[in-house]
Amino acid sequence: MRAPFQEGQLPGPVKYGYLSVGVVEQGPDGLRDRDVFCLFPHQDRYVVPADALVPLPDGVPPRRAVLAGAVETAVNALWDAAPRLGDRVAVVGAGMVGSAVAALLRTFPLQRLQLVDVDPARESVAAALGVELVEPAAAAGDCDLVVHASASPAGLRRSLELLGDEGEVIELSWYGNREVPVPLGAAFHPRRLAIRASQVGEVSAARRARRTHAERLSLALELLRDDAFDVLVSGSSRFDELPETMRRIASGELPALCHVIDY
Repeated sequence: MRAPFQEGQLPGPVKYGYLSVGVVEQGPDGLRDRDVFCLFPHQDRYVVPADALVPLPDGVPPRRAVLAGAVETAVNALWDAAPRLGDRVAVVGAGMVGSAVAALLRTFPLQRLQLVDVDPARESVAAALGVELVEPAAAAGDCDLVVHASASPAGLRRSLELLGDEGEVIELSWYGNREVPVPLGAAFHPRRLAIRASQVGEVSAARRARRTHAERLSLALELLRDDAFDVLVSGSSRFDELPETMRRIASGELPALCHVIDY
């Protein structure tokens, strides 16, 4: 689970991060003076191999391009999930990754798409994406597919409850070292439900023979031409404010989806 250019070990001290957008000051022709995305930690200047950089497509502003990692995760999840024409789908958890999944799914020819979250403040995000937001108790059942991204046991439990017979939960949550109870009794076996992990570290098996990591990341950046993704960039702070900003985000004092750090 190490980030590509990470130094040190969690919980710390560690130089961590993997969503960086900047301008190439020195480098090969074709990259020099270009805005690029790189999976690099928080740092104002750095030197990396040229093949670690992906130029931003025309129409993708640098601030929005910071979302490339979340959208790449969403792309991989949908390659794993393989939604079909007319499916009934729920995305449980309207954080940065769950909302990115919903933003992509809204372009699919689905019969129903709901974004499920306990926080009514996510309504503005759902509205900007043109997706219905519902609280867990009000979510519609009999889903063909549920994408779970709330990182909570309650969210996983509700995801299973929302499935129709032989439906599947795609699990995107990262729980760290927490143990998570999963209700595999009751209706799990007789209804033939399924839970499948999806993790961005490897290209989905459905595309692994035909797509590289670089091609997947380039696709994510192309998809960020959609202005609707701007709603996921929820604020910004200066680099010298980062320690206090991190404290406020961790405590919940500063609600954030993708909070950008400006250098």
